[in-house]
Amino acid sequence: MKIFSYQPPAIPWLDIRYQDRDIIIINKPSGLLSNPGRAEETHDCAINRLLQRFPEAILVHRLDCATSGIMVFALNKKAESHLKTQFQNRTTEKYYVAEVAGLMSQDRGKIELAMKPDSEQPPLQIIASDGKAATTYFEVLDRRSNSTLVKLKPITGRTHQLRLHMKALGHTILGDDFYGDDAIIAAAPRLHLHAEHLSITHPYKQTRLSFSSLHPF
Repeated sequence: MKIFSYQPPAIPWLDIRYQDRDIIIINKPSGLLSNPGRAEETHDCAINRLLQRFPEAILVHRLDCATSGIMVFALNKKAESHLKTQFQNRTTEKYYVAEVAGLMSQDRGKIELAMKPDSEQPPLQIIASDGKAATTYFEVLDRRSNSTLVKLKPITGRTHQLRLHMKALGHTILGDDFYGDDAIIAAAPRLHLHAEHLSITHPYKQTRLSFSSLHPF
């Protein structure tokens, strides 16, 4: 695992895809934290960038720093509560696209492998029978020369779930500097994991809204 060095991208500063009086949708770039850490240099993050323009913005969910893609933020307390309930009750619909090492032989399938924190190497996670249940569906989108483009749909939302599940299948996500070896890290300039689609119920209108951002790899 590489030592974490935080250098958030300045371009785009904010890629806003949708906005109304209740919610904002952004396309978060890889390398930008969703929310700040303890260190001062981590205060440049998605929620703080939004707060500079929208002081009422509220964080609803997170994407890993290295993961890019669609995020939703609330603009008032009622919207925050409604959206968080949707995530907790798993009534949102979301999927990711990843490029993984090697050629996957199975076109689609289901991964059910429990996980827990690695007590010796935080913040890493490990597969463990006494961990929390974790389920991911996968579907191959394209087989390239020595990699596979795969659609990933997590049913649970464990930390590093998609990274660890793909590694467990023997197909680590390219650019994964947490779970990959030197060859995996060198294979891509960033983690090739992108939150491509998110569908939610609007907190006030009660209509179903869907947002997508094509993977950049």
